[in-house]
Amino acid sequence: MANENHGSPREEASLMSHSPGTSNQNQPSSPKPIRLVQDLPDELVQAGWEKCWSKRENRPYYFNRFTNQSLWEMPVLGQHDVISDPLGLNAAPMPLEGAGVVESTAESKQRKRRFSEEVQPSGNSMKKAKVDVPGTPSAQPVPSSPSIPGTSVVKLWCVSPEDKQQAALLRPTEVYWDLDIQTNAVIKQRAPSEVLPPHPEVELLRSQLMLKLRQHYRELCQQREGIDPPRESFNRWMLERKVVDKGTDPLLPSDCEPVVSPSMFREIMNDIPIRLSRIKFREEAKRLLFKYAEAAKRLIESRSASPDSRKVVKWNVEDTFSWLRRDHSASKEDYMDRLEHLRKQCGPHVSAAAKDSVEGICSKIYYISLEYVKRIREKHLAILKENNISAEVEAPEVQDRLVYCYPVRLAIPSPPLPSVEMHMENNVACVRYKGEMVKVSRNFFSKLWLLYRYSCIDDSGFEKFLPRVWCLLRRYQIMFGVGLYEGTGLQGALPVHVFEALHKLFGVSFECFASPLNCYFKQFCSAFLDTDGYFGSRGPCLDFSPISGSFEANPPFCEELMDAMVSHFEKLLESSSEPLSFIVFIPEWRDPPTPALTRMEQSKFKRHQLILPAFDHEYRSGSQHICKKEEMYYKAVHNTAVLFLQNNAGFTKWEPTPDRLQELITAYKHSGRTLSSSGSSSSSCSSSSSTLSSTADKDRETGREQSSSRETPN
Repeated sequence: MANENHGSPREEASLMSHSPGTSNQNQPSSPKPIRLVQDLPDELVQAGWEKCWSKRENRPYYFNRFTNQSLWEMPVLGQHDVISDPLGLNAAPMPLEGAGVVESTAESKQRKRRFSEEVQPSGNSMKKAKVDVPGTPSAQPVPSSPSIPGTSVVKLWCVSPEDKQQAALLRPTEVYWDLDIQTNAVIKQRAPSEVLPPHPEVELLRSQLMLKLRQHYRELCQQREGIDPPRESFNRWMLERKVVDKGTDPLLPSDCEPVVSPSMFREIMNDIPIRLSRIKFREEAKRLLFKYAEAAKRLIESRSASPDSRKVVKWNVEDTFSWLRRDHSASKEDYMDRLEHLRKQCGPHVSAAAKDSVEGICSKIYYISLEYVKRIREKHLAILKENNISAEVEAPEVQDRLVYCYPVRLAIPSPPLPSVEMHMENNVACVRYKGEMVKVSRNFFSKLWLLYRYSCIDDSGFEKFLPRVWCLLRRYQIMFGVGLYEGTGLQGALPVHVFEALHKLFGVSFECFASPLNCYFKQFCSAFLDTDGYFGSRGPCLDFSPISGSFEANPPFCEELMDAMVSHFEKLLESSSEPLSFIVFIPEWRDPPTPALTRMEQSKFKRHQLILPAFDHEYRSGSQHICKKEEMYYKAVHNTAVLFLQNNAGFTKWEPTPDRLQELITAYKHSGRTLSSSGSSSSSCSSSSSTLSSTADKDRETGREQSSSRETPN
């Protein structure tokens, strides 16, 4: 491989160094590789440096996967190159403003260790937080700006007592992640994405249009079908659409086939003629039976239906009314049986009468979304043009080489970003742009800063940090809706104890479905590569193709997405001979079973399957970045199936042995919800769980609880 600094020719094959916390068996390799012992400092590894072997020169060299820079000699600590070391991790110590001393490297490392050890463990008895504070005084600070009210300068590394107090704003007091774990996921080097870089002005327009689209959906359901939109149906529509969408917008669908969404159509039809909720008492069952009969009659008379359909529905409704007037001693079960009989008799005829209207709702929402995407892109391109940035970029040449996975990079440079305000209210960071405020707890704000520091390579001065945080928070807020608890299940996560066990027992170092807000590792896939890439995302899971590694997959419980996930995993397992393992968590829906569950249970790659009983295990809330401490965990209201999909090499390396499985099950016995609620009794935790589960809505078509599919992790 060429040494661009010294003029040596480029080798066609190379071998990456072994990064800390990974196994030599997972190293990307060329034919007959020579294994190298890792001797790079952590600072160089984080900055993208790897130790490789030159066959031509028969000696090692150093390669930066972020910049394609090659050196024969180890990069010198203290040499700050903006390109190869954008975060200033390796910069020589420099005097700080207002400080009369310059600390030595040894002193700074001692302070880094002491500062990290001061962080208290979280209330769920997890190991001590490993907060990686910059090791030298010259590490890049968040820039001082008058746009941060109440804080003239927020420095990330300081020496005076006053500056240390300000720096404490970025020290988490409770940690639900471990960002020190290195990846063992190996991929083929890939070109930067051509997605347009995020901009607060564009994100503001996108959020306004998304709210309008949600309102259109609500109005169409009410005006055409006389029902409120099924709970979370709009959110699952977006998930289902993005599985097939080939459009340019990261959020709104604009190029989908078919136009009529199967997910949205199915959920609206489930609520026609009325929504059926869970029944607890006899009088509720009686009232619901009467309302269903009345709504079925009204719908069949107001739509174009065949004479036979009208006759069947009318006869069954009149028979139901007669039975209700006649039998006053019926039990709750009698009413429920009668309702089920009425649904079976009238349901097909009612659905046939409503079919065209519901398809019209689905197609209209899609075409409105298409128009909105055009408006958003026009505004985005106009901003780039104002800053003399071309949206047309030539695809760079990508070497056919294996590397450890790294965050998504954007090919189009980011334009200058406008000022964004931030202030602290108690333990909540409030980030505001043009009057639109998003919030995140202090702990998770510090997490975003750490992820940004690890992953971003184009913002050495952190000038763009706050605008990008605003875009990130606004994107997730607007995607999942602004209602109470709305969409939180689509961002949920496994408990910390379970992640610790997965890493310890099965080498898991990567999440296939996460976000910067709920990830446990610093390497993960997420829905939005444009906003999330700066914070460590490797892009959407269905576009991520690892060669080897151990992965946790806990997808949003959208049936189309789960099915596409299974197809993707089986393709990867089939094509790789390197160790590859996916541990998948999905709901155990059996009435009827989901295609994804059935396919995984019958897959030749399935090595083992666990069933976690309902109410006997927990999930971490999707709103963990802002919710109250006592709401961080909640009980699962359905069984969860855990499936181990592994190729032969993956099974050999990470076999789910009885001892390992037992230790994983034991990890689930720890109640993070109870332990994290200091001063709260277990009864109050149960009350919180009951409140969440009480929002469940009955899915008539499948017999599943809709809250199960919403309130379960990502």
